[in-house]
Amino acid sequence: MLNAERVILMTRLTAYENGEGKKNVAIGKYFRSDYIRMQTIKSIVYATIAFVVLMALMVLMDLETFLGDIYHLDLIGYAKSILYGYIAFVGIYAIISFIVYMVRYRYAKKQLKVYFNNLKKLSEMYENHEPKGKSNE
Repeated sequence: MLNAERVILMTRLTAYENGEGKKNVAIGKYFRSDYIRMQTIKSIVYATIAFVVLMALMVLMDLETFLGDIYHLDLIGYAKSILYGYIAFVGIYAIISFIVYMVRYRYAKKQLKVYFNNLKKLSEMYENHEPKGKSNE
């Protein structure tokens, strides 16, 4: 005999497993510090690539002026300003990434805890509603 509460719970669990649960299970496989560190390092790499592309586009946008002024530029000062910009850009991006991935990990763990509690509840439903005449031998 079907139990409506069990069917609803199984449907909810299946929907979670096929949707958001895939990401949360992948996140839940890591320790908190490992997940956050890995994602932050990936973000720093992507921010570095973005910074290089942006700088290249800025130079290409005004290439004629840049090439004309290159002999009059203080190259060390120019390199320092680019380096400070890079450090600021990547630093801010890394801090934001750290916070985002910390919140994302906490949310995934919370959702996984609810999921596992629902699995436990479903298991208990099956144990409590086992037919009287059957045994597990």
